[in-house]
Amino acid sequence: MDILGLLVFPGLLFLFALAWFYEWLDRRFFARLQNRYGPIYTGSHGLLQPLADFIKLLAKEDIEPAAVDKPLFRGVPILILTLPLTALFLIPISGVNAFIHFEGDLIFTIFIMSLIAILAFLGGWSSTNRFGTLGGLRAAMQILGYEVPLAIVLIGPAIVARSLSISKIVEWQATYGLWTIVLTPVGFGIAILAMLAELERIPFDIPQAETEIVAGWQTEFSGRKLALMRLALDLEVVLAAGLITSLFLGGPSGPIALIPGIVWFLIKSTLVVLILSNLRALFARFRIDQMISGSWKYLVPLAILQIVILQALLR
Repeated sequence: MDILGLLVFPGLLFLFALAWFYEWLDRRFFARLQNRYGPIYTGSHGLLQPLADFIKLLAKEDIEPAAVDKPLFRGVPILILTLPLTALFLIPISGVNAFIHFEGDLIFTIFIMSLIAILAFLGGWSSTNRFGTLGGLRAAMQILGYEVPLAIVLIGPAIVARSLSISKIVEWQATYGLWTIVLTPVGFGIAILAMLAELERIPFDIPQAETEIVAGWQTEFSGRKLALMRLALDLEVVLAAGLITSLFLGGPSGPIALIPGIVWFLIKSTLVVLILSNLRALFARFRIDQMISGSWKYLVPLAILQIVILQALLR
């Protein structure tokens, strides 16, 4: 394994920098949509504000309530950072092949994303705080709404490429010059909505509803633990944008061969981040029952219909 690639590009340093950049982009764009400025002081146009926030949280006191389940409470921030970081090595960033790739890595990535949601529940439960516990239960219930349609639509590009490898799906799109969004437009839309729920963003920020349950399952986390969890959320944004880019938008391949693959990947994934930010600004928060019932009434049937139509087109 290439140690330089693991640590620098497309490894840890690059992924951390990209995560903080997307946080800055999301905050700036979201603020503009609300007629605000967003980060402007730290660095050029506030570009270093996410890094400054991370360092500030690391320096703050790490308060740990006496009644928490200590092993679980301490382990959740580490695991919740490790999981998206692991999954990102399966996403092709600079070429058609990811840093790590194998047949079935798409299923492994979906599994990792499910584990992240489960860790949110465990984090709230281990805090023994009434708001944290309620937020954790909401996170667990929300999984029932978005995980099924998300898994179904992410399998759509795999059916097209006849492979469960993300790299092979990207390679198929590059070979035939056809992005799978053309064949699965409904799946792309459902994937965007489900990723909003995966990231616990408006209108699906139900587990962290600050107007109802303080910070939800994150209420008791502070200092270094909160810093790691904030970084993990930024990495989840990169993972969500990268996965959608790879499966539906051709990944790092583009119509102009002279432009490097990393540039195409950044352009496409940035577009996905802006779409997510735009939807976050457009809608108000749903109730948990609205989210689950709406998902099973509309998203699941549409996801299944998309697969049926896709199978019919490919015969």
